[in-house]
Parts: sequence; C-alpha cells; structure tokens
Amino acid sequence: MAQINTPLTFAVRRHPPELIVPAEPTPRELKPLSDIDDQEGLRFQIPTIHFYRRDPKMKNKNPASVIREALAKVLVFYYPFAGRLKEGPTRKLMVDCSAEGVLFIEAEADVTLKQFGDALQPPFPCFEEVLYNVPGSDGILDSPLLLIQVTRLLCGGFIFAIRLNHTMSDAPGLAQFMTALGELAQGASRPSTLPVWQRELLCARDPPCVTCTHHEYDLVEDTKGTIIPLDDMTHRSFFFGPAELATFRKFLPPNLQKCTNFEVLTACIWHCRTIALQPDPEEEMRIICVVNARAKFDPPLPKGYYGNSFAFPVAIAAARDLTTKPLSHALEQVMKAKNVVNAEYMRSLANLMVVRGRPHFVVVRSYVVSDLTRIGFNEVDFGWGKAAYSGPAKGGVGAIPGVISFHIRSINQKGESGIVVPICLPNAAMEIFVEELNNMLMQNKKDQVSQENNLLAVSKI
Repeated sequence: MAQINTPLTFAVRRHPPELIVPAEPTPRELKPLSDIDDQEGLRFQIPTIHFYRRDPKMKNKNPASVIREALAKVLVFYYPFAGRLKEGPTRKLMVDCSAEGVLFIEAEADVTLKQFGDALQPPFPCFEEVLYNVPGSDGILDSPLLLIQVTRLLCGGFIFAIRLNHTMSDAPGLAQFMTALGELAQGASRPSTLPVWQRELLCARDPPCVTCTHHEYDLVEDTKGTIIPLDDMTHRSFFFGPAELATFRKFLPPNLQKCTNFEVLTACIWHCRTIALQPDPEEEMRIICVVNARAKFDPPLPKGYYGNSFAFPVAIAAARDLTTKPLSHALEQVMKAKNVVNAEYMRSLANLMVVRGRPHFVVVRSYVVSDLTRIGFNEVDFGWGKAAYSGPAKGGVGAIPGVISFHIRSINQKGESGIVVPICLPNAAMEIFVEELNNMLMQNKKDQVSQENNLLAVSKI
C-alpha cells in the first residue's frame, strides 16, 4: 500500500527560459478575477507533472517544438494567461492582458521513463529539475501566470510539467486549458471547448450579504503549535486498490455503504492522520473537502468557464471522537461537509470574501482533500497518446505544508486500477500513520480469519 520511492538522480540540460506570446494580436484590457479566485488561500503556485511514453509514429518530432508552437496558438484563445496580475483597492486582483507571455523551457534528461519505476507515483525525484523555478518568476503579482517545461527523455518519452498561478484557474480549468493545448498540438485550428471568462458570475452582490455559515474561514488561533513545521516533513504516496477500499467499507454500517470511494477513503485517512499527529483529545480537528460547484448552479456555470469554482466546506470533530469512535463518525463528518455546497453557498462565499478582506481558509488542525480522479488530466494528448501519469507532483502544496492531499487515478505494479494519495507529514507522525493504516487493513483480515475458524468449529460439531 505505501509506496517508497528509491533514490533516482539524473542530469537535466535546460535551454534558456523564453516567453511565449500569443501567435496573433489579442485584446489589451483589464479583466477582474472573481471574488472566489482572489482569496488569500489561492494566492500560490500549483505544479502538476505529466509523463508521456515514446510513440514510434512521432519519432521525428520534438515534443518541445510541437508544444511551443501550439502554446502560442492556444494563447490567442486563452490570452489572459499571457498577461500579469495587478492588485487594486480592497486587494482585488485583475489581469492586465498585456500579452507579455508565459514562461517556457525546453530540456533534455539522461534518464528513461522506466527508471522512474513501474508505478508512476509522487513524490517524484528531481522534480525541481523538470520544472525549474526561474528566479523571480514565482510571484503572484507582475509575474508570468504559467510556467511550462518540456523535458525529453532518453527513451523517446517526455515530461510535461506546468506551474499555474492558482488564482487564475482550478484543476478543471487547467485541464481544459491543457486539453485545448493538446488539440492545437495535433493540428486543430481552435479548441473544441472555447474558453469562457465571465468571472462576474462569481462576484459579490452590491451591497455584499453573507447568507450562509462558513466555518472554513473561522479565525482560529494556533495556541499549541499544531501547524506542521516545514523542515521535518516526509512525503509518501499510498495506493488504495479495490481490495483496500473493500476492506475499509467493512468497518461501515449498512446505512453508510452507499458512500463514495472518495468519502470512505478520506474518512480513513483523516482518522489515521489524527492519531498520527497526536493532538490533545479535546482539540477541534477539521476536514475540508474541495467541492467543484460548476453543476451546483441553475443553470450550471457555462461550459468553458475556467476560473476557480469550488468551495472549501468544513466539518469539525473533536480529536477524541475521531480517534476512538467507529469510522462511521469520521465518514458522516466528511459527507456532511460535502453536502452543504449549493449555488447560494457559493454566492454567500463570494460575499464573505469582500466583507472579510479575502481571508485564508483555516489551516490550524485542518486537513484539506481534493479529488482529482475525474478531472481529465489523464486524457490530455499532445500527439503521443495519453499520459502514463498525470497529476500533482507531491502532496502538501500551498503556503502551509502538510495540509492538502489529492486523490489521483493510478495503476499499481500488478496492473490494478486504484487511487493514489500523496501524504505529507512530520517524520515521526508518518511512521504512526503507516502503522494505523496497516492496523485497519489487518484488523479486518483477523476478523475474517476468526469468523472462518468459528465456522470450521461449528461444522466440526
């Protein structure tokens, strides 16, 4: 279940970074972000990594050249990405559509895809080499909004790595942009889904009015130093296949068996993570589920909308309850958090941002989980087929380490489809976390053996 990456080092030769501008003239205008986009908790850069295998029919083509040319073309449609963010009164962010361009790096690495292992899972070795942080490029304001590096591998495959200023888009928005980039790389003249800006759809009323409760933005003091220190972190990935998910479901009563895989897995990890962090029993622990709200509106947000359109709903439970009560208690909290999001909740959230000065979601004793299994990253095709791996490079991204995890589609060494969850915890806590997860899996096996022994005993009588 736990995946431990063996050390792998390799050399990367990078060409000088270049700015790719739109292939045609684009409108020069100032476009405000939505009041969901520019909250403090999204003012960071988020990296993803995508591995592509060699394709014999593309052997005479350089993926960096193909993608560079397509990038200039797709920026004609997604021209705000070629601009720069500015901050106005009340911390309002807006894009100056200046066509200054996005950063692009071509590179070669003396490594093959196979050397990364049979099962491609984060954290990836030498990630900083395949997505080089160009000095001075990672600011939120007045900096490139995208950084892309295409690194060719010895085997003929390549790595496409991209860094996004999160205020511009969420994961579905980024996947939409990358899909368009892939379509143009394969010769299309325009994307099959045209981008829609319309950020005013998620802006506050005038005057603003908060109509819902948003505990995810409560002011919580970290009186006991429970925010995880950055210098003591371990990154590991955990694979959960059909067998593991079925085992976790055996802990649940019949009335909760209809829960989703995301819900039961999130409940299990929250339970084990709380035990591992060893908080005071009375401490309030928070689970924050990232909920895509595109379909929550009536009518839904327009197809092609690529701004942030999700909420961070939270459920709160005492550490004692999470660690001692049945798994169903944690699961019910997860389900409750997910179910509060609707159109009015999103409107209220946009209003809260304006009223409260665009605060950060609460990170004290919080665990944030985002489900990327249905986003579509793995469908992006630049002409070399679908990616062998597509998703975050590691867990614990953002301004606060160890708080955010992702659920990612994956295939393990046995060829089983499942879910990989990168986890970031302090070293000592990680050991306890692994032990607790294994205990849950083994407990059910012991119970099963015990039941089988009882059946044997009965049959002998």
